[in-house]
Amino acid sequence: MKLILALALFLSSTILYSPAKVIAQIKQPTTSGQPTQATKKRPVFVWAKKPSRLSNISGRRVGMGSRNGRDDCLVVETPLIALVPFKERNLVNKQLNKSTPIDVWGLTTEEHPTFWFYVPYIKNFANLSAEFVLQDQEENDVYRHAIALRTTPGVIDVPLPSTVAPLQVGKIYRWYFKVYCYQQDQTIPPTYVEGDIQRVILSSSEESQLAATDPREKIAIYAALGIWYDSLTILAQIYKANPQDTSLAADWQSLLQSINLGNIATAPLVN
Repeated sequence: MKLILALALFLSSTILYSPAKVIAQIKQPTTSGQPTQATKKRPVFVWAKKPSRLSNISGRRVGMGSRNGRDDCLVVETPLIALVPFKERNLVNKQLNKSTPIDVWGLTTEEHPTFWFYVPYIKNFANLSAEFVLQDQEENDVYRHAIALRTTPGVIDVPLPSTVAPLQVGKIYRWYFKVYCYQQDQTIPPTYVEGDIQRVILSSSEESQLAATDPREKIAIYAALGIWYDSLTILAQIYKANPQDTSLAADWQSLLQSINLGNIATAPLVN
């Protein structure tokens, strides 16, 4: 009789508790799956290998005029800035009291990339005009376009139109963004920024890595590969379409801060 009673108690406890163990085993994987959007890494730019045949001319990421060694344009709190990485050149014998030349360049996979600039000057200022120029390695104009200044300072985009000959892989192109502060006096040089861009081809492994990801993930991957223009443009386009998205704002700030442009990381993207 005692044996029968003990067996009954054992079977009862098994029926009551074993389902709970099974449920716990089923639920466990859901807590260790893919990270949520909030836990994804912010995009951070990583320098790629410096392109060969980069221009010997020093680039300029921050705009200022060259007349008498000063800026002849209107005084602004934040100057004209190209949204592109830069590096100081490693000179064997650095001369004192002279600025170190810098390389201003970025990579793209696009035939017709988009260029980005912070422009502090607005169209309400008299006598101002601006233009964007892209040249090949022989200094021939590939594209020259007048830029309409906006009504408020901010980040603007300058897309290379599809009607222009596509960038050739491996070639170095030189771009300029110039602001003419005194249209009536052509002897006064413009305030400008300049740098290089090179189109590259992704490897098969890089292509497969990007093929199975959403746009937000592609931004981080391009940044980690050192492909600046693609990362910035994808993020900027998404951010412009969703300006109230705080997560996108944090991504934008992270990407700009990674190339030491935190001072304009909260500047508006203007249409």
